Amino acid sequence: MTASASFEFDAPDHFTAGVIGKPGQRVFYLQARQTRQLVTLRCEKEQVRALGEYLAGLLAKLAKRPAVSGEEPTDTALFEPVDAAWIVAALGAGYDKDADRVVVEARELLEEDAGEEPAAARFHITRGQATALVKRVHALMQSGRPICPMCHQPKDPDGHVCPRGNGHVVHRPA
Repeated sequence: MTASASFEFDAPDHFTAGVIGKPGQRVFYLQARQTRQLVTLRCEKEQVRALGEYLAGLLAKLAKRPAVSGEEPTDTALFEPVDAAWIVAALGAGYDKDADRVVVEARELLEEDAGEEPAAARFHITRGQATALVKRVHALMQSGRPICPMCHQPKDPDGHVCPRGNGHVVHRPA
């Protein structure tokens, strides 16, 4: 088995999150492009949500500091083709004060007995790109399945048997 490619984008011109599929069956992705190289990574919904929340908090802390560069992009859609290089096991983020860049790092998911080092991807994005990502993640989370007010679980499109109602409460789609 060959090792997956690692990526280091020090100034991507495009960085976004996106989904493919219907609510309840969506597949989440992170995508970046720099100098005609497009990288797409497959993620879990909760990884994308957590990244958006963390970046929102980080940007709030950085709001007092003037940004060196980086306007907020308006186009945050996924570029085609959406072919994932690999699946993300872990996501992390931090701030590079010297470059005034938010650094997002992903590590590849490997099988336990793979016997190789996981690939990594590091994206140094502007504060504007991070702000756009936070907004995009918020919109993606809002566009998912509605949440049951009783059990706080997602409702399926064809109805929801609420476990808090011991199977006696069935919510039908409107």
